[in-house]
Amino acid sequence: MKTTAKNEALRNIAIIAHVDHGKTTLVDGLFRQSGVFRENQQVSDRVMDNMDLERERGITIAAKNCSVTWKGVKINIIDTPGHADFGGEVERSLAMAGGAILLVDASEGPLPQTRFVLKKALDGGLPVIVIVNKIDRADARPEEVLNEVYDLFIDLGADEDQLEFPVLYAIGRDGIAQTTLEGRGENLHPVFDCILENIPAPSFDPEAPFQMIVCDLGYSDYLGRLAIGKVVNGVVKSSDQLVCIGEDGTPKTLKVSKLQVYDGVQLASVDEVHAGDIAVLAGIDDVHIGDTICTKEFPQALPRITVDEPTVSMRFGINTSPLAGREGKLVQSNKIRERLLREALQNVAIRIEESDDRDSFIVKGRGEFQMAIIIETMRREGFELTVGRPEVIYKKEGGKLTEPIERVYVDCDETFMGIVTEKLSIRKGRMVNLVNNGKGRVRIEFSVPSRGLIGYRDEFLTDTKGTGIMNSYLEGYGEYRGDFPTRFTGSIVADRSGVGVVYGIFNLEPRGQMFITAGDPIYEGMIVGEHSRENDINVNPAKEKKLTNMRASGKDEACTLTPVKPMTLERAIHFIREDELVEVTPQSIRLRKTVLSATKRHTMRGASLKAEGDK
Repeated sequence: MKTTAKNEALRNIAIIAHVDHGKTTLVDGLFRQSGVFRENQQVSDRVMDNMDLERERGITIAAKNCSVTWKGVKINIIDTPGHADFGGEVERSLAMAGGAILLVDASEGPLPQTRFVLKKALDGGLPVIVIVNKIDRADARPEEVLNEVYDLFIDLGADEDQLEFPVLYAIGRDGIAQTTLEGRGENLHPVFDCILENIPAPSFDPEAPFQMIVCDLGYSDYLGRLAIGKVVNGVVKSSDQLVCIGEDGTPKTLKVSKLQVYDGVQLASVDEVHAGDIAVLAGIDDVHIGDTICTKEFPQALPRITVDEPTVSMRFGINTSPLAGREGKLVQSNKIRERLLREALQNVAIRIEESDDRDSFIVKGRGEFQMAIIIETMRREGFELTVGRPEVIYKKEGGKLTEPIERVYVDCDETFMGIVTEKLSIRKGRMVNLVNNGKGRVRIEFSVPSRGLIGYRDEFLTDTKGTGIMNSYLEGYGEYRGDFPTRFTGSIVADRSGVGVVYGIFNLEPRGQMFITAGDPIYEGMIVGEHSRENDINVNPAKEKKLTNMRASGKDEACTLTPVKPMTLERAIHFIREDELVEVTPQSIRLRKTVLSATKRHTMRGASLKAEGDK
């Protein structure tokens, strides 16, 4: 019979929540009150959000580890992303955890992404502590929110032990937690005590040799590739002879140059790591997430980490426009390939495939937001590339075509209910539920194909005048719901190279919304605006006024251009059609046709119309 022991000096816990419910702020408070920082130490807010993009957008993108010590027990904390597009981060980080803290906003309650990450935790059999955060909000409704959390647990099939979860109430920003709603707490000590009482210490087989599952990868300029994971059994020492067992099952010998563990937000070198702790091994070149690292004498693989299949694909390629190479340092296809493969190594939810064209690659992932983050990160690193429109990945099941379906939750003013319902029904959405609490706002639930949501989020904000909230999670695959128009407007396309001129752009403004201003470089095939009608038009924004020596009978009108809304990456990705691309450089985001030549596009359009007529 297999014996198990527990490492009582350790606890591993993941913090899960919806976007913007105060997860990273709470971790900041736990750091400060556990003595990680000196009393006089200057520390920035949201210390765990260490990527520039995370700080700018106020969201967690990558799961990160840290540790605190409380009453002699080391608590490893895993900060997970709250957005479903980064679901791969959640799945691999939960593989290291022995329990989870579910953080819920006292006003908003459990939202779709809460559901997504909580389901992953419950499926893994993890015990959960619920913290109702932001109880100081004017619109806080903690009792109702707690009832909604119970309903969510039951809905997700939680067992009896998981349903008897401990509840804490907190104001994360002030570093306060309490066991009841009465009175006001003084600190976050109840959170630490609750973790020690309710989260089990990691268990292991005392007779088994060393085994560790790789859950994350890192990189250090001094130490090279870092393999991060939980030590499942045994003890590892820095001098041990180890092997790595990959997907093919063959052990590869490796030499560990350094052994580290998390100490606060930093890494600390150690001589040995015991079962249950999260170890960081340096000096291993060929390692992937899901691999098992074990001793040479007893090479035995652990079950691999599995993640949900990707649902969206995008084509990444080199920049082939006439302006290529002017603004970026990294433009070659092999550099883009290397960077994408590096991304796939660190992100288990991403797949890279070679396309029929040697200068482009198919990237598959969870959603267009995840893709936009990868593109934004690459352009900041100096890459220049083109990307196509996101396309959903279809499947054939039982001879029928199926597509990813999302459950969409909309919270908006009553007055906008009609336009939201109309737009989503055009995109093959179906209303599932409607709650009107009589306070002027409604909550609507829809079942919508994933492809219907590509490009809709910006439209939704415009339709609801910025007051609507929309969240969604992937429900699974359902039967294909038929075609629908992706865009009701055409593109205004430049027909020659040059520079935008005030006179030329001013005379094009009645045709639609312009994307360029005077002085911007243009080239044939570049999209310079959105046409107010369905068809594309070729124009000349570089057109100058003809100057003669004849006096005008009236005074010339001054040309004042309408201010142009800056083109963001998400807006560009949502705008383009199948025959269009986004040109991304470190300095600019431009839209263009896949085929730049106006003559070729005209010939191709004629051929496709003829082919349709012959059918």
